[in-house]
Amino acid sequence: MFSSPLVLQIPSSMQMTDEQFFEFCQMNRDLRIERNKFGELVIMPPTGSETGNREVNISGQLWVWSEQDGTGITFSSSTGFKLSTGAERSPDASWIKLERWNSLSPKQQEKFAPICPDFVVELKSSSDNLQTLKEKMEEYMNEPGIQLGWLIDRKQRKVYIYRPGLLEECLDNPASVSGESVLPGFILNMSKVW
Repeated sequence: MFSSPLVLQIPSSMQMTDEQFFEFCQMNRDLRIERNKFGELVIMPPTGSETGNREVNISGQLWVWSEQDGTGITFSSSTGFKLSTGAERSPDASWIKLERWNSLSPKQQEKFAPICPDFVVELKSSSDNLQTLKEKMEEYMNEPGIQLGWLIDRKQRKVYIYRPGLLEECLDNPASVSGESVLPGFILNMSKVW
């Protein structure tokens, strides 16, 4: 198996439609597949057990807050979203306000929903390149609807905060991270992540 993402370039004559890409992903459920804005397939290695545990801790804390808050819904790392650039991305954890989610048709909600979440989290694994993840976060920040993003580099104990139209902010070894006004009352306990 490979230890870093594999990027497959597809000739323009062989580009998949959204329906074909969704079907391709369903047929290859054991692979973590994204499609970038150039139509290239990005096949990522499975996360290691330690990273998987930290990822579920992030998602779990977000889910508990979301259930109590009731204004939106949480998504797992296996959820794909179609961005306005044509890219299909799967953040490690994400959240969407109910009114935005409910504005989509049931058919749109069923597959890779054509929406960027209000909030996204990416957790850097040992096979991830930090610069590539920062570029991915910038891609999210250029999307309609996005309000906040966190890129967590647990080995360096840094959290990069992204907000549309603003420069990236870096927190060094924070004990917790606030969801600010986007996720009022949500505080991510970093002891479960580091």
